[in-house]
Amino acid sequence: MLDIVLLGLNHKTAPVELRECLAFNEDDTGRALEILQHYPAIKEVLLFSTCNRIEVLMAAEDKHGAVTAAKRFISEFKNITVSQFDDALYIYDGEEAVRHIFRVASSLDSMVVGEPQILGQMKAAYLAATQRKTSGVILNRLLHRTFFVAKRVRTETTIGDHAVSISYAAIELGRKIFGTLEKKKVIMIGAGEMAELAVEHLIRNRVGNILVANRTFERGVDLAKKFSGTAIRFEEIVDCLQEVDIVISSTGSPDFIIMRDQVKGLMRSRRNRPLFFIDIAVPRDIDPEINRLLNTYVYDIDDLKGVIDENVEDRKREAVKAERIVDEAIIRFRQWFESLSVIPTVLALRSKMETIAKTEVQKTLQSLNHLSEDDSQAIHRMANALINKILHDPTLFLKGNGCQGDRSGYLDITRKLFNLDDE
Repeated sequence: MLDIVLLGLNHKTAPVELRECLAFNEDDTGRALEILQHYPAIKEVLLFSTCNRIEVLMAAEDKHGAVTAAKRFISEFKNITVSQFDDALYIYDGEEAVRHIFRVASSLDSMVVGEPQILGQMKAAYLAATQRKTSGVILNRLLHRTFFVAKRVRTETTIGDHAVSISYAAIELGRKIFGTLEKKKVIMIGAGEMAELAVEHLIRNRVGNILVANRTFERGVDLAKKFSGTAIRFEEIVDCLQEVDIVISSTGSPDFIIMRDQVKGLMRSRRNRPLFFIDIAVPRDIDPEINRLLNTYVYDIDDLKGVIDENVEDRKREAVKAERIVDEAIIRFRQWFESLSVIPTVLALRSKMETIAKTEVQKTLQSLNHLSEDDSQAIHRMANALINKILHDPTLFLKGNGCQGDRSGYLDITRKLFNLDDE
């Protein structure tokens, strides 16, 4: 009988310097799986690597041997001694491994609880395993249940509904002010990671044209192309304020990029249409005095952090519901996993019954040679139906519907009663 074993480290147990040393890219993952499946102790394996965690999920006959093999593999593949990462490892087996993988997929173990990227990363890891046939009956079932649990958590809780990143909070704030961001025109000042994340959120909200301004025009062109937007030069920003609805700024400038007087001069030509500024730069890019003008709204990073702090608390409350969904799923998976130990006995019992029935039917038909072929087939069908009916209740009992306590005891008695081990 195989056991489920998980070995890994994450942002809670290992510093970023160690995680960087051990991280597996897409090409590494493919080669790693091919090597891992050749260790005798490992029967099935999946490798999961992100910036925040590296985990090896295995089905193994020998748990200790599988853990030793995984450590040895990481050491040799990454050219690092086991002693350099051993203290950062966590090792789970059985139900605790199942709980861990369910919680990871449901984003309950993430640096930011509720963040949605983790599930897609796990699906990519599973795809890599299935393509290389390193995932078998047990891990296939486990990962399918994992994705089902994560989907339930997403649909039955609001754990992912509240903004907990600066970029996401900025867009959510804009949505609240305008009601909808659909077809709103946006200018993005700066082309760093924060800006890029904000653009991704904007696109999900179906904004209209996106203008990108960056001091390095080439970088602005690259980002605009990535998101089907339009690059403009820094000198064009003020002129473009005439036509946009939202300004998101995230640069490294030591001074304000947009001043109060620049905005005041264009609000009349805008006919006082609302203009929304989101300043996610430190130091700030947008003159806070702009907020005093009619129909202009300026929010800086401190405003957004207040929104985030409230939403983190909301997510924590929703996480309690998510943990209950995980607990339910663990019970169901355990029932399926335990039923695997029953299968050899059920198959052996059925095989013995079928052999006896076949022998006795043949003896009977030899003495009834006047029967037609249809009559003979009818007797065979009757014998099969009897076997199914006789085995129905014992099979259900052994699989768990009535089997209480130590299942192995009932299996042992069944094998002795029907003499299944002396065949």
